[in-house]
Amino acid sequence: MSKENMKAYWKQNLQYLAMLLSVWFLVSYVFGILLVDQLNVIKLGGFKLGFWFAQQGSMYVFVILIFVYVRLMNKLDKKYGVDE
Repeated sequence: MSKENMKAYWKQNLQYLAMLLSVWFLVSYVFGILLVDQLNVIKLGGFKLGFWFAQQGSMYVFVILIFVYVRLMNKLDKKYGVDE
């Protein structure tokens, strides 16, 4: 793998990380803390939505983001020929 390809690979990896961490921040901090009062107006399964995001939603989203990251990285690895 050439040095240019390694830089491009790493740059794309960092873009994926920034995007996924932004989603996680939005769900866990913004929805779970900052917007909790506005979200508590909505009910989900008998629970207020703000409470749900603070207690359960951020964990579910984190697990989903792990699988999304794995899928994105597998595609990126194949693109640059570093897959297993």
